[in-house]
Amino acid sequence: MSGVEFTKGHGTQNDFVVLPDRGDALELTSARVRALCDRREGLGADGVLRVVRSSRTDQLVPADTADSCWFMDYRNADGSAVEMCGNGVRVFASYLVHHGLQPPGEFVVGTRAGGRRVVVHDDATVTVDMGRAVVTGRSSAVVGDAVFDGVCVDMGNPHLACVLDASAGDLLDEFDLGVAPGYDAQVFPNGVNVEFVRTLAPGRVRMRVHERGVGETRSCGTGTVAAVAAALGESHQRTGTVLVETPGGLLTVTIEEMTSTLTGPTVLVASGRLAESWWREAGREPAVARSS
Repeated sequence: MSGVEFTKGHGTQNDFVVLPDRGDALELTSARVRALCDRREGLGADGVLRVVRSSRTDQLVPADTADSCWFMDYRNADGSAVEMCGNGVRVFASYLVHHGLQPPGEFVVGTRAGGRRVVVHDDATVTVDMGRAVVTGRSSAVVGDAVFDGVCVDMGNPHLACVLDASAGDLLDEFDLGVAPGYDAQVFPNGVNVEFVRTLAPGRVRMRVHERGVGETRSCGTGTVAAVAAALGESHQRTGTVLVETPGGLLTVTIEEMTSTLTGPTVLVASGRLAESWWREAGREPAVARSS
C-alpha cells in the first residue's frame, strides 16, 4: 500500500501521531510536523513520535541508550525536537507492544534525555521510570498581571511548577494558558513548561500546564512529576506517591530519592496511511513574503 503509515494515540488526552520508521527513511521536517499536528489541516496532535531503532540514529542517541532499543524521536507541535515526554513515552511503549515490536512487560525506550525503563501492563496502563526530579532553584511565572512563585525542576526538559496557596486556589480554573506565561529567559534560555498546581488533599493534587512549543495540553507526563516534586517540597516532603488530576484524566506519580515513576492509561485510537500527495505538500516550508 502507498502512503505513510501512522497511528493516532493519547495518554490522558495528551495526543500524538506515531510514525513507524524502522529504516530511518522518513524526512520528518518541521513543516511536516506542524501540518500533522494542525487540528484542521492535518490529523491534529500535541506532538509526533517517530519510531526508529536507536542504532539507525546514532547522532540522536545518548551514550546510556542501547543500540538495540527503540528510540522515540519526539517533536512538539511547532516542529521542535524535545528531550523527553512522559505521556509520549507511554503511548510509544503501548504502540510497540500492540504492533509486536516488543513483548508486554518491561523494556527500555531511548529518548534524547536517555534511556527510560517502561512497564506495559495487561490493562493498557504503562509505568515509566522518569528519572530523578532535580530541583534546581526557584523562579516565577506571570499570567496577566499576576506573578506566581515557582519551583524549577529538571526532568530532562525544563519545568517551572507553581504551587498555588489556598487563597489563590480558585484561580486555577481562570487562567488563560493558551497564551504562554511569562518567565525569566535567563533562567530558561530554551523555554520552559509551566505548571500550576493546587493541593486538594494529602496525596492528591490538581494541575494545568502550558507546554513550550504546544500551548495548553490536557496532560503532561514530565509536568505531573515536576508538579508533584514541587507540591511535596512545599509540604516539606522529599518522597511520596500522589494522584494527579489533569484535565485529561488521572495519573499516579511516585517520587523517590533517586528516581520517579509515572503510571497512567494509554489509548491507541486509529491507524491508517497518509496520502503521498499530502505528505509531499506538507514538507514544503511556506514561502517568505518579500517586502516591496
